[in-house]
Amino acid sequence: MFELPDPVWPMVLLAVVSFGDGLMCLKPMAFIARCYDDVGWPPSMWWIMPPIKFAAAAGLVAGIRIPYLGAITASAVVLYFLVAIAMHIRARDFGRNLFLNATGMLVLSVFTLAWSFLR
Repeated sequence: MFELPDPVWPMVLLAVVSFGDGLMCLKPMAFIARCYDDVGWPPSMWWIMPPIKFAAAAGLVAGIRIPYLGAITASAVVLYFLVAIAMHIRARDFGRNLFLNATGMLVLSVFTLAWSFLR
């Protein structure tokens, strides 16, 4: 399981998406702020999201050469989106944020972990 990821493109793709998501969270875009509000994520905690997403991107990129870090980071991203989905379900937010954004990112994250490390 801890050989270098092969192929690396899923790691790069997820890193780029995570980095872009982090940029959009620096000053949350309207749809992101609405998502936070919908799930009850307090504005006083919004600041923590960009560093989490930038750390994920950095861990995924570094994980191309450091397989343990890549596998752990990819697993953490999967866990992050499982928690996000749970928050949407708890808030009864069954719209686009749950089904397109959170679920789509969970699928990409699981795919990355499975395709790059578990084959």
